[in-house]
Amino acid sequence: MNAEEILARLVAFPTVVGRPNDEIVSWIRAYAEGVGATVTVLPGPEGDRANLFATLGPRDVPGYVLSGHMDVVPAGEPEWSSDPFRLRRDGERLYGRGSSDMKGFLAAVLAALPALGARRLARPIHLAFSYDEEAGCHGVPHMIARLPELCAPPLGCIIGEPSGLTPIRAHKGKAAVRLAITGRSGHSSRPDQGLNAIHAMAAVLNEAVAQAKALEKGPFDGSFTPPFSSLQVGVVQGGQGVNIIPDTCAVELEARAIAGVDPMRLLASIKAEAVALAKEGFGIEWTLLSSYPALSSRENESLATLLSELTGHDPIAAVSYGTEAGLFEAAGLPAIICGPGDIARAHRPDEYIETGELAACQMLIEAIGARLQAEDHNSM
Repeated sequence: MNAEEILARLVAFPTVVGRPNDEIVSWIRAYAEGVGATVTVLPGPEGDRANLFATLGPRDVPGYVLSGHMDVVPAGEPEWSSDPFRLRRDGERLYGRGSSDMKGFLAAVLAALPALGARRLARPIHLAFSYDEEAGCHGVPHMIARLPELCAPPLGCIIGEPSGLTPIRAHKGKAAVRLAITGRSGHSSRPDQGLNAIHAMAAVLNEAVAQAKALEKGPFDGSFTPPFSSLQVGVVQGGQGVNIIPDTCAVELEARAIAGVDPMRLLASIKAEAVALAKEGFGIEWTLLSSYPALSSRENESLATLLSELTGHDPIAAVSYGTEAGLFEAAGLPAIICGPGDIARAHRPDEYIETGELAACQMLIEAIGARLQAEDHNSM
């Protein structure tokens, strides 16, 4: 099967984040095993979702990990020109949910497997396909924890998020939380008999705004745009009517941190403001929605050099969005972002990837395989 045919099969699996993914995992497993890969399915604690890890070449020597996620964001927008879960070709564009983010990368990797399998690889290529990345990288930590039993410590990890096949060396870390405050309802004419959860939340929101402003003063890292960590409240919910004392109010907020800064630490003063409300009789629920560390450029120089040589693109220093790369780096694996497509096409109607982008990515994977065939165990 060529990359376009494989992509059509992958897009047809409606692997929306948070839903079961056994069908796509089974299909990829059968395909990869059919071309000689050793495949391990790694069920997650949810019970209906799994990661997949596959290897071509010897497992007992260091090689490269090709990492991507199998889940996609929902596709309920009415602006879609066609069924988002049926790949549609129009000229050189291939439309479908996940075509750029990031089933295009998975398809290119899988299309390259027969050529890789035909080589006598001195070092392995591993496939690390995860679930629920779009929920905040929920699946991949379970797979990373199992790596010591699956392979020798890798040389590095290439995360195939859409980057126009340009290596990206760093990204910000992120933490997102939901805060729910519970008060006591009543008629608005008797505020003395109730506990207004929205009024209580105002103190928390003031602290969030103050913290966001303070972050603009540094510390700075000029690799990023903006060059400082950031914080925002993205969702506020509460109240039933203007004449009812609101007994609940909830917010969702996030912090995005430059390398070297813990995103959870940026939320600490806001959490403290919320916890203090308990002394006034309010109920407080602080729930972590997602968290992943920043990716720095300290350990991926050799990966950047390799990919720059093979793609012809100079590395980009940093981007402000996040990926699973930070989690691989935190586990001691050098990591870098490099994949086909464009992040600007992701998470929107009529998402697409170009056939030339698929072909270029497949050529890149095969070129990495050629390096692993040509090099002996001591030369990399």
